[in-house]
Amino acid sequence: MSNTTDDKDNNILTSPDKKWSVVLTCPDCRKEPPNIVEDFASGDLVCGDCGLVLGDRIIDTRSEWRTFANDEGGDPSRVGSAANPLLDGDQLDTLIASGNGGSGLAHNLNRIQGRTAYEVHGKVLAQTYKDISSLCEAFTMSKSTIDIAKGLYRKMENGKLQRGRNSDAIIAGCILLACRQDNAPRSYAEICKLTKVNRKDIGRTLKFIKAKLGTDSGKTSSNDLIGRFCSNLGLDQDTQRITNILAEMAKDIQSIAGKSPVSIASACIYMASHLTGNSRDANEISKISGVGGTTIKTTYKVLYQNRNTLLTPEIMREGSAANESNLIEP
Repeated sequence: MSNTTDDKDNNILTSPDKKWSVVLTCPDCRKEPPNIVEDFASGDLVCGDCGLVLGDRIIDTRSEWRTFANDEGGDPSRVGSAANPLLDGDQLDTLIASGNGGSGLAHNLNRIQGRTAYEVHGKVLAQTYKDISSLCEAFTMSKSTIDIAKGLYRKMENGKLQRGRNSDAIIAGCILLACRQDNAPRSYAEICKLTKVNRKDIGRTLKFIKAKLGTDSGKTSSNDLIGRFCSNLGLDQDTQRITNILAEMAKDIQSIAGKSPVSIASACIYMASHLTGNSRDANEISKISGVGGTTIKTTYKVLYQNRNTLLTPEIMREGSAANESNLIEP
């Protein structure tokens, strides 16, 4: 109670209404609410009405901005971005802007700094990370996948394993491996389309990366690809459900057991879409999956021949749009 009495006598600190709030008021003006101005330049708390100084040596909590430029540039900040663990060093290098006009002292310093070789490696590495991000974002890959791909490339860089090899193939292999490790696998055709690197080079590079880094990419199954393919084709949930069942059962068919997961997934989508009446042409599926239309139809022919085994009661259950009469004969 004595503290409260002292506050009332001084008329500086009061605790009205709210139990835990402390309100700073001017002892001369006694206005509610008080008009207190924070003067960061002098470090004072000043009453905006009468000018009485209520506090001094306050801490400026705003962003730290310092201007060292002349008329050539803007207002640079001394506060840098967070450190990137994928880059070398403490990343406290000073970058000199060339200025808006492209001339003067800043331009000359920028040109001289550009001649130094100690930053070249970091710049090349940063540009590679930028390329990986751009490629992955073009296919709407998650940030976790992008970070894994950058981490794989960083390991290759640390071991100097990428020397003498196609850098584009290394990037493509890192992205493909990152997708698999992040449980969001992409087909070879998709990565080839994304990076403009042929499949043979990507496959060879992927094996090299896995061998040198001692990492396991796991295996890509047809079911891992079906969800994305069906979504891109605009197929409903029932068709996707049937496709997953067909792909799971197709693994037991000996004649197509050796085919790639992408081919099996594409053929199952082709069969399921016709089965439910939401038919998609082989060429439509080919544009999404990257598998040739002929391959899709060839694999579908095997599925059609085994339709009596594949079309289980689970697929033909009540409420499903599946109808065997909708299937086309290959």
